[in-house]
Amino acid sequence: MNLSVAEAALPAAEPVMRRPSLAGRTRAGLDAALAEIGVPEKERRMRVGQLWNWIYHYGVRDFAEMTTIGKGLRAQLAERFSLDLPEVTAEQISSDGTRKWLLRMAPTGPRDRGAEIECVYIPEVDRGTLCVSSQVGCTLTCTFCHTGTQRLVRNLTTEEIVTQLMVARDRLGDFPNRSAPDGAFVPNDGGRFVSNIVFMGMGEPLYNFDGVRDAIGVITDDQGLSLGRRRITVSTSGVVPQIGPLGDEMGTMLAISLHAVRDDLRNELVPLNKKYPIKDLLEACRNYPGLSNAKRITFEYVMLKGVNDSDAEARELVRLLKGIPAKINLIPFNPWPGTRYECSDWERIERFSEIVFKAGYASPVRTPRGRDILAACGQLKSETEKLSARARLMLEQGEVDTATAVATH
Repeated sequence: MNLSVAEAALPAAEPVMRRPSLAGRTRAGLDAALAEIGVPEKERRMRVGQLWNWIYHYGVRDFAEMTTIGKGLRAQLAERFSLDLPEVTAEQISSDGTRKWLLRMAPTGPRDRGAEIECVYIPEVDRGTLCVSSQVGCTLTCTFCHTGTQRLVRNLTTEEIVTQLMVARDRLGDFPNRSAPDGAFVPNDGGRFVSNIVFMGMGEPLYNFDGVRDAIGVITDDQGLSLGRRRITVSTSGVVPQIGPLGDEMGTMLAISLHAVRDDLRNELVPLNKKYPIKDLLEACRNYPGLSNAKRITFEYVMLKGVNDSDAEARELVRLLKGIPAKINLIPFNPWPGTRYECSDWERIERFSEIVFKAGYASPVRTPRGRDILAACGQLKSETEKLSARARLMLEQGEVDTATAVATH
């Protein structure tokens, strides 16, 4: 594992509040910023379009580069706002090329050092997938998931979700006419930039519905970041009332973290099932807007040795999903420190997959990526949550910065 950290370190003293950033804002958010500095209403629509193009298409980080905007307005913007992205405090690189970034968000108050989340880039031959987070921590307590052991701190804002993609594009040299930062990984085969996004990082996306919806609106706008809705997948543990609105308002692909075919077992693995049992969840899936063979639902099923991997459970899975255009992603369990589960044997996974495949469902076994840096499915957790008690105390007292604490832990 290769670990590189940003040069900037947290100050030992209480952090100074920064100018608010325009990066990640919606069009309405940019309009409000322009109104704040006195730009006339009749002029704001044009100015929003200009800002949008510079921020999201070109990825500029300095108002001085916005040459289509007059110097006076640029000076006003620079005095009141910034174009800062979240700080990359640590970058871990897996032996398979997967990259995990620890991102610190801007402080929200005088005593706030900035929330931390993790974001993962997975390069493949035909695509580059970015796994983004929607919450700091998680409100759910799925027993096989490392993130689920971290308490929920708060929802991420729309800006904080959007800027995860912007950080990735910045690190990959994926903005036009902009060079990547020193030490960044720049794909050279033309096909491994960020082409797909999965909301499978920290948090339950449908418990941050408005933030996720508005972020997707920014990400898919064809005048800026311009990523197609069919290239975005929102994964949920089963927040049934929000599944229909997800299809209506966001129009993305849907993934369901299923993991069990019986309510008693799913109650244990995914406690949200006690509120929204399997029957209700699958009914919501059958009614998902736009559902078709061209827009199938992905059902995620983590393979846990001796827990949910029998032939009988494979056959029951097929029975439950009958009539739903679906793909079943079988996920070898990714171990993490302290877990009580083990990954199913490879022969058992292949047998399970064979039963599902013969019933007419695509059942790919997801290749584990980034296991060596805890970047694989179910492994994400803010680095400060993984620190020893002593290291965390030093961090809180300002004796070290996060990057140092992580590197020495």
